[in-house]
Amino acid sequence: MRDDDKPPSGRPTVLVSNRQPGPVDEDGIRELAEATLRGEGHIDVELSVSFVEDAEIEDLHVRFMDEPGPTDVLSFPLDDVDEDGVRLLGDVVIAPAVAARNNPDDPVAELRLLLVHGILHLLGYDHEADAEKAEMWARQERYSGVRAP
Repeated sequence: MRDDDKPPSGRPTVLVSNRQPGPVDEDGIRELAEATLRGEGHIDVELSVSFVEDAEIEDLHVRFMDEPGPTDVLSFPLDDVDEDGVRLLGDVVIAPAVAARNNPDDPVAELRLLLVHGILHLLGYDHEADAEKAEMWARQERYSGVRAP
């Protein structure tokens, strides 16, 4: 990466790929991801966010989680450092059609929640135990503005 290609100091880099037919507010997604990462103290990081169709996320769900059917969000940690010293966090993959089925009244809010959920997983948060879940859900709500069920 050339120096003039680097993001301004104090901003994470968020790469967004929309590989499904529905519209996605890429700027809003990028801003939310950046705010979440900054809020968690992660500045010199790069994150990839992909929006995919049901078939693509179902394939990933089966291959990597050994679970059938499409899911709403998957996180794939990379946790590497590039040649410029930027920490590569990994990938968050979201299926907007599944998100819309999860919350037909407000699919945009569901996308915000899923994005933050995926990022928090990349940062090491989990929700297996009740205490971990409470902490993760509180952070999700703080950043996304959406209360998880």
